[in-house]
Amino acid sequence: MYIRFVNYLDKINQYRKSKISNRNFLIILAIIVGVLAGLAAAALKSLTHHIEEFLQSDWHWKYKYYLYFIFPMIGILLTVLYIKYFIRKSKFETGLTPLLYAISKKSSRVEAHNIYSQIITAAITVGFGGSTGLEAPIVTSGSAIGSNLARVLGLSYREITMLVACGAAAGIAGAFNSPVAGIVFAIEILLPEFTIPAFIPLLLSAATAAVVARIFYTQQLFFLVTEGWQINALFYYVLLAGLIGLFSIYFTKANYAVKGFFYKIKHPYTKVIVGGLMLGALVFLFPTLYGEGYITIKGLLKGDYLTVINNSIFSDYSNIPALVVLFTIVTIFMKSIATLVTLGAGGNGGTFAPSLIMGGLIGFIFAYVVNLSGIAHLNVSNFIVAGMAAALGAIMHAPLTGIFLIAEITGGYILMVPLMITTAISYAINRGSQKHSIYTKVLADKGELLSHEDKDTTVLNQMKLKYLIEKNYPVLDMADLISLRMNEIVQSHKNICAVVDEISDFKGVVYVEELFGEMIKDNQKESLTVSHLVQQAPITISIGDDLKTVLQKMEQENAWVLPVINSENQYQGFVSKTAIFNKYRALLMRQNDYMG
Repeated sequence: MYIRFVNYLDKINQYRKSKISNRNFLIILAIIVGVLAGLAAAALKSLTHHIEEFLQSDWHWKYKYYLYFIFPMIGILLTVLYIKYFIRKSKFETGLTPLLYAISKKSSRVEAHNIYSQIITAAITVGFGGSTGLEAPIVTSGSAIGSNLARVLGLSYREITMLVACGAAAGIAGAFNSPVAGIVFAIEILLPEFTIPAFIPLLLSAATAAVVARIFYTQQLFFLVTEGWQINALFYYVLLAGLIGLFSIYFTKANYAVKGFFYKIKHPYTKVIVGGLMLGALVFLFPTLYGEGYITIKGLLKGDYLTVINNSIFSDYSNIPALVVLFTIVTIFMKSIATLVTLGAGGNGGTFAPSLIMGGLIGFIFAYVVNLSGIAHLNVSNFIVAGMAAALGAIMHAPLTGIFLIAEITGGYILMVPLMITTAISYAINRGSQKHSIYTKVLADKGELLSHEDKDTTVLNQMKLKYLIEKNYPVLDMADLISLRMNEIVQSHKNICAVVDEISDFKGVVYVEELFGEMIKDNQKESLTVSHLVQQAPITISIGDDLKTVLQKMEQENAWVLPVINSENQYQGFVSKTAIFNKYRALLMRQNDYMG
């Protein structure tokens, strides 16, 4: 059955190659990805909000409010149980880092279960009060749609990566109804290289997803009423950008600290209990932390400046401005902790939405304090919007995504200049302290990150050592007589041989030139064995080494060919600079012909 299916697909591919150009076929697939990702985005948002609505409004029980303390723990526990019992054969990962790794080191292969598992787990986590966002899961789901569709059709790595980016762009477009931001996100975060032809599939995929999601889920995220910005407020936008830049550095470092804390807890259910209790306590004290938190920003944009404190146990003191300020500042820092605890304890989600919430609250409290002091009169809504863009751009190292996303979802294109100023400055501050974002640092530390600046590393990361190993070199045993192996060595036309023992352990190499010299001058050449000529290899290559490491080892030893061994010291073959450079040139040529 499987063979028949593969043969059928092969026939379809042969037919379409003769009838449809590669460029046009990718455009058709991009539209299909857009439709499916738009449906996934609508499903995720609808499912999440139905869970929230049921827990908060539809379910009537006089003691249910006592359960709000443990609702987040229940959500995380259900997520962990789902992963354990329904995703057994594959690894489940959250956030954008695994997606970047898939593009960099796994030929853009995203496991098929992510199409639905990301939606289910994110909806459960956030619906029950987990303080994360839905955007990273929908990006992964959309990317999985693009990856698996491309793989089923037998497309190349570059084409698969293109459809992965289309799925990500469509996910953002469907989740926020922001196609431009989806395109910019895909280019800024995911695509190792951007070419003008790639813009068309991204555009169509994002636009299609936005339309599809809008049909099934019509709620507007934010409403912004503004008359524009004032020149005399630019100084305050710069100050706001500085504050958010510093906060983004704190958030980055807090991310590593909280991850480290939960990494030390080995038992998954212990993580659930510890994280769930911490999160429940935070949500009890700061109700704004429940779920995504967009409702708080909506209230602030409408002019309800007490919305942060009103639903808390401190609401009776909302008439004290100083307490409102203090409570909001604490909420900002607790939002960061709540988000990281949710993810560390086993919940699914991302830092996309929390970045917006934290940035919006910083912008609000900054303008609110300035207005209270009487120093100036600032448009609070404008600063909320600017804060959201700045925080997203700084934390994710995606300033253009921050600018265009906020402009689209708020309709605040009239604020483009303040958005550009605050986002650029906050991003520069964070980038000055943190070279890599929270998504890319782990990969960069391991040398597994595709780099826009380092094109050589980008191409080398697309190459796999196991496909470059040459196995046609003579393999000699330590006890072999040279005279008996001479004919094979001569016919191989190789200048080096591998030497192993009786259990295939790698022992060293024999250089053919030296072997010939010994055979000429040695009177006992008939009894000469390999053990007399074997030399320790200058250096060996591990089967798990990346190509950049391989080339560095070759340069270090001034070697053109080096032996490759596995973790058990067993000989695998040789790798040569010739094979690496030939593959490198082939990849460059393929990139030049990409989508031609």
